[in-house]
Amino acid sequence: MPAIRVWDLPTRLFHWSLATCVIALIASGSIGGAWMEWHFRLGYATLTLLLFRLGWGFVGGYWSRFAHFIPWPGAIVRYLKGKATPLDTLGHNPLGSLSVYVMLLALLGQAVSGLFADDAISYTGPLAAYASEDTVSLATWYHADIGKPLLIALAVLHVLAIVFYRLVRGQRLVAGMVHGDRQTDIEAPASADGLRQRLGALVLLAICAGFVWWLVSLGASAGGY
Repeated sequence: MPAIRVWDLPTRLFHWSLATCVIALIASGSIGGAWMEWHFRLGYATLTLLLFRLGWGFVGGYWSRFAHFIPWPGAIVRYLKGKATPLDTLGHNPLGSLSVYVMLLALLGQAVSGLFADDAISYTGPLAAYASEDTVSLATWYHADIGKPLLIALAVLHVLAIVFYRLVRGQRLVAGMVHGDRQTDIEAPASADGLRQRLGALVLLAICAGFVWWLVSLGASAGGY
């Protein structure tokens, strides 16, 4: 059975980099103390990755674009009934598409709230000085009491879903995110993944990193962390 490129290299590198950052963020935030310095750095890296993914969702490879994995209710119902079409499952299946959007939104909420959070002890988000006391209090509460357990729950659910699809449905989802290809016998567009696309991804990543650096520098100029 022939294979086509589904996940381009920038998408795959984003996926594994984000997974590493999330695990390290949860660990460093739970340990606290001196590890909070790394927690902030990892948070900035995560925000950079998220901004990159938002941009890549419009200019990236075919199957990485948001327009090609919208979790339409009809597609989700069709998938749950076992009536999904091959195109429904070549990239993200409908449930997988929904989980991607939920995870991205949850991570964005956590990253943005972290910019304004203040633990009232040693560490303050870089933009806390520009927000009202009520906003900082709300951001701190969400970041610690809502966002963190939500992300842990989503991460565990993500891993359990991968195990389920491997053991019950015989689908190796991890492999596809490693080499980027999926075997299929249907006519389907492949994601462009050449030198031009990869250089474009680097430029986009640099722009996102520059924007995050600028945000952090605002906090430094205001006396934040």
